[in-house]
Amino acid sequence: MCKGLSQLPATCLKGAKDIKHKISHLLQKPEPQTAEPKQGKEKNNTAANKRSPTAVDVEKWRESFSHLVKSHVGRAVFSSFLRSEFSEENLMFWEACEEYKKSPASQLQSRAVKIYQQYIEADAPNEVNLDAATRDLTKQNLDRACPTCFDEAQKMIYLLMEKDSYRRFLHSSLLQDLCPTKGSRDEGSQQTVAGGA
Repeated sequence: MCKGLSQLPATCLKGAKDIKHKISHLLQKPEPQTAEPKQGKEKNNTAANKRSPTAVDVEKWRESFSHLVKSHVGRAVFSSFLRSEFSEENLMFWEACEEYKKSPASQLQSRAVKIYQQYIEADAPNEVNLDAATRDLTKQNLDRACPTCFDEAQKMIYLLMEKDSYRRFLHSSLLQDLCPTKGSRDEGSQQTVAGGA
């Protein structure tokens, strides 16, 4: 936990605890795509990731979007933020592409069609914002489904999240409330240095 919490008003602490509780609750929901044979190994990974984010986690997420999406906990927090902006489909698509790349060759075609129908085709249930050229290229790639057939679309959505949603996420109350005393911590460390000098 961050240092200097006693200096915050009780309402701020309560708000931060409420958000932390909500995020913990979100992390405990089962993943919809856990029907793979690797269930035993994934259960251990999921159990390890059912923790609340630490100050170190939050600092890494602030450093780069790459750190955020590589973290299971980070993606869960970011997903909550995207849900509040009604753009959760972007992260869902990115994660579906990551899972797709791990698919056995025998399942690539059927999974590619499902992803296309879910996220890319016009009026898809979770349609992502792609330009016409990328959409057409992805549709052509379905004919020869391979692990890289969604790469261009996935890259475009990744950049969209990084340049748009991630920047707003960095300034969101959701992220600030996870470690609200960053400024107090910095001031406290400066006071300690000044006091020791």
